[in-house]
Amino acid sequence: MAAPLPPRCDETAAWPALRQHFEGEGRRFDVRRALAADPGRVEAFSLQAPHVFADLSKNLLAAEGERLLLQLARECRLEAQRDAMFAGEAINATEGRQVMHFLLRAPRDEAVPPGLASELAQVHETLEAMLAFAESVRADGQITDIVNIGIGGSDLGPQMATLALDEFVAPDKRFHFVSNIDGHELAGVLRGLKAANTLFLVASKTFTTLETMTNARSARQWFVQRGGTDVARHFAALTTHVQAAAEFGIERTFGFRDWVGGRYSMWSAIGLPIAIAVGAQRFRELLAGAHAMDRHFRSEPLERNLPVRLALLDVWYRDFHGFGSRSVAPYHSALRRLPAYLQQLEMESNGKRVDRQGRVLPYATSPVVWGEPGTNGQHAYFQMLHQGTDVVPVEFIAVKTPAHGLAEHHPQLLANVLAQAAALMLGKDDPGGHKHFPGNRPSTLLLLDRLDPQSLGALIALYEHRVFCAGAIWGINSFDQWGVELGKVLARDIAPRLASGDLAGLDASTAALVRRLRA
Repeated sequence: MAAPLPPRCDETAAWPALRQHFEGEGRRFDVRRALAADPGRVEAFSLQAPHVFADLSKNLLAAEGERLLLQLARECRLEAQRDAMFAGEAINATEGRQVMHFLLRAPRDEAVPPGLASELAQVHETLEAMLAFAESVRADGQITDIVNIGIGGSDLGPQMATLALDEFVAPDKRFHFVSNIDGHELAGVLRGLKAANTLFLVASKTFTTLETMTNARSARQWFVQRGGTDVARHFAALTTHVQAAAEFGIERTFGFRDWVGGRYSMWSAIGLPIAIAVGAQRFRELLAGAHAMDRHFRSEPLERNLPVRLALLDVWYRDFHGFGSRSVAPYHSALRRLPAYLQQLEMESNGKRVDRQGRVLPYATSPVVWGEPGTNGQHAYFQMLHQGTDVVPVEFIAVKTPAHGLAEHHPQLLANVLAQAAALMLGKDDPGGHKHFPGNRPSTLLLLDRLDPQSLGALIALYEHRVFCAGAIWGINSFDQWGVELGKVLARDIAPRLASGDLAGLDASTAALVRRLRA
């Protein structure tokens, strides 16, 4: 007999207690007064996790609210849900799958449950083969350009990480990422390349993804038309469908298991472009940083567990304050694709309207995640953050030590991130109204000593576990994504109609648009 599911957040005693606390104190909580009145607040609301320091003290949360949120986590059996994932249980129930991206960064000698030992051995077998190939590409002077063709998790993670680790990228290689089925993207990348100097990586678990395979076929056609004669040498596949890759003409393939979700896959063979970019040793450091955060998440008590504390803030803001979005502002230009990466990680994972039993939820789940690097964002959307009608919690990410020698720049960058967080909180009075800043607007600051493979690995694993914790409290399955499928099915039906003109069965609006596009 299956064990009963953990209670949903609204089925706990802590939930109505949190509602009562919010109506009594939480709604009117003023972080300015709290900081002035409590000299210990900063320390109490600060945590040091592996490679990441977090200052949570500017958030709209009192000690009593924090206590009740931790009670909520315990009543939702968060620790047991976490342990079930690390034990290899099939917690992705709608697809009947395990969720074990953590295994991808575990050391070869990691103590794992007996049932996972063979999986860990296969992980390292694939890792060794992938890193050996990455080193051979790095040593190949003829290959100057690497084009990664994938979409979703097969694009966002590798692209984000390769940009983030630009300081460590091989100087004689250029990296390009193609995801959109819009031919303008692929055409723009190919325009500056030579077939003899280009390696294409085709990333698709099933080797059937529409966007990826359309781009891959066009890339192969371009390669042949430009005099390329050896598809096997200039194409590699990151897929589990070896036969389909061979039929395409690709002999070199690197696979990964079905317990690796796309948005959690940059640690797997999908990370090959990262490994080529920074080399085998630094890719191992990336894995080591993530593994350090895994250990923190598994072992630290909830009070000192950074993924847990961040997830509880997400639940507090989404379901009690009613804040519908969160802005991520990395104050490091190399992290410019991090907000896009986090959009998929969080919104595809927790953008759900039913619980694990299929019951419609009476509360909100994932916020909208969005942002741009600072200081660019300050001159774009920060006006709304400071003076708009909606309160948007902001997540600042800063790096203590720069990777450049331009002495004037980094102090100014750090001054700006500290000033923006302070300004959101402090506000400014103006009787005329136009220059009035209401203040008391919440923010979190995550600080890395420097941006390197280990700290990046820890930061991304932190976000992964945070998303898991929020989903576990909301009682949803964070690891399926059925909402992605319906549009794909309809697209397969509509595509031939654009050629044939067959409008039978289409709704009136779609039919009219097909006519217009064919005219």
